[in-house]
Amino acid sequence: MSNRFISFLRGCKFYIATHWVANLPSFRLRHWYYRHIMHYSIGSESSLHMGLFITGQNIEIGNNVVVNRKVYLDGRIGITIKNNISISPEVYIVSMEHDPNDPMFATRGGVVTIDDNVWIGARAMILPGVHIGEGAVVAASAVVTKDVEPYQIVAGVPARPIGNRSRRVDYRCTYFPWFDTDIQR
Repeated sequence: MSNRFISFLRGCKFYIATHWVANLPSFRLRHWYYRHIMHYSIGSESSLHMGLFITGQNIEIGNNVVVNRKVYLDGRIGITIKNNISISPEVYIVSMEHDPNDPMFATRGGVVTIDDNVWIGARAMILPGVHIGEGAVVAASAVVTKDVEPYQIVAGVPARPIGNRSRRVDYRCTYFPWFDTDIQR
């Protein structure tokens, strides 16, 4: 097979994932496709909600992770999401970008790593190569351009430390509502 045809088939797999599978009201069907067709590692009790936009093959998701509605996961370089993490709606996690100073508009990037017990607020953006430490909180609409220390709370554009979170984290992230609602099962 030609490289062009193989590229077309890969494009079809992502198109189906983003425009069809992401809109299925069943967690079981969505997770089956992501695990068996996309070959993503998704831990137990994790929930990938409707409207997920994914690209790239390098995505690992741990146990008890909630990836809420309309999240963008860019796994072209890589994303590692560890355990017990809440990712709020409309978050962007980007592992590749363009170099604005390159005359050929070349790409650059790095793996994004999110450690255990992190909470990422709605519409936050995590840029390439960022490491978010254990227990950290990223406020809604923050743009994270640099690493976040464990249990640090960051906010703003670009994100800056505004405080520290208690190191006592006793909850487990599990969230499987009916369809695309907030009504729990």
